[in-house]
Amino acid sequence: MTNTVPVEARTPFDNRGPYALLAVGVVAAALSARPVGMGRTEIIVSVPLVAAGALLQVWWGRVKRRRPGPSRTGVCLYLLRWALGFVLTWLNPFFAFYAVAGYYTAARELPRRLVMPGLFLTAITMAGSEVGGMPPHGLVLWLGFFLVLGVNMGLVGVFTRFAYQEQERAYVQAETIAELGRTNAALQQALDENAALHAQLLVQAREAGVADERRRLAAEIHDTIAQGLTGIIAQLQVVTNTPDEKLAREHVSRAVNLARHSLGEARRSVHNLAPVALEHDGLPEALKKTVAEWGERTGVRAGFTVTGTVEQLHEEVSATLLRIVQEALSNAARHAAATRLGVTLSFLGDEVILDIRDDGRGFDPLTLPERTSSGGFGLDGMRGRAERIAGSLTVESEPGHGTALSARVPLVRHDN
Repeated sequence: MTNTVPVEARTPFDNRGPYALLAVGVVAAALSARPVGMGRTEIIVSVPLVAAGALLQVWWGRVKRRRPGPSRTGVCLYLLRWALGFVLTWLNPFFAFYAVAGYYTAARELPRRLVMPGLFLTAITMAGSEVGGMPPHGLVLWLGFFLVLGVNMGLVGVFTRFAYQEQERAYVQAETIAELGRTNAALQQALDENAALHAQLLVQAREAGVADERRRLAAEIHDTIAQGLTGIIAQLQVVTNTPDEKLAREHVSRAVNLARHSLGEARRSVHNLAPVALEHDGLPEALKKTVAEWGERTGVRAGFTVTGTVEQLHEEVSATLLRIVQEALSNAARHAAATRLGVTLSFLGDEVILDIRDDGRGFDPLTLPERTSSGGFGLDGMRGRAERIAGSLTVESEPGHGTALSARVPLVRHDN
């Protein structure tokens, strides 16, 4: 892996640290010039070298702003600064304060393959300073120089390894965070698309339900009210064409009975279109009253329970669930012979669940006969109502072990 350091990862030391170290080296060298035997010539030589070090750092800062990270130019600048630090430390060991900058910047300024050689050059300068200056005088100082150099390189190797491990962990962590960010963005986009699709499906289901209800009402009007009116007209035509008063009264009576029957059918159609129980009450209150009245009428012990946070549902959802309960209660009264019945309305996040359970005789759902116009179990009708609003209906029953119905529909709130 190529060793690179982003611009935002550079620390204040990268920009101002070498200047501070150079200033400390100059002060330390000035104070120690006489004790270390720094002569006039060395002082004169050190002045332009210090100025060159400062100018080099200015140039380096400009290069780094244009081309952050390791580069050939950075290698040249690092070697120039090392050379200046080496010569200054030769002139006065206290200039090693400036040379130590190589330890901190090698990993940032050099390609990875050149980091250890760069650190080795800096360690040579530091070892020379630590044994009293370059060159060492005598065998003992030379042995001390190599010993100190070895210790420096050992410490440098250990700390460099730790630094690389930390850098690897930081890189992996940054990649993981970035990947999590991308995953979260993709997940949020998917959730937004799913919400939009869910809303679209609800609209389509509602439109389909409206169209289906229109077809049902058209067929019902044709089969009941229209036929009744046709019969009334036929009876009245007989009255107008017969001189027999007794026969006329008979046909008038038939016409009146047909009119009453048609009026009842019209009222029933209107009642089915808009449940009266929901005119003044919300769904929980309407279901509670419906179940209580059914229990009083049939003598079955019936209970109603609400769970979750109650929401004000869309009128079509409320009407559908109320109709399902009414149909289920009607079925239980006609077929179940139950002694207990329970209705539970549950608000669960984005869903509303309606459960109806009884302890009646039950039945085998696999052998259930098809629903006919004369009645039957009415399960197809309840299932159709649930599916019209993008819901579903499940039935669990067994002969002798009661029946459980569960309707799950989307929680669509009341339009404000």
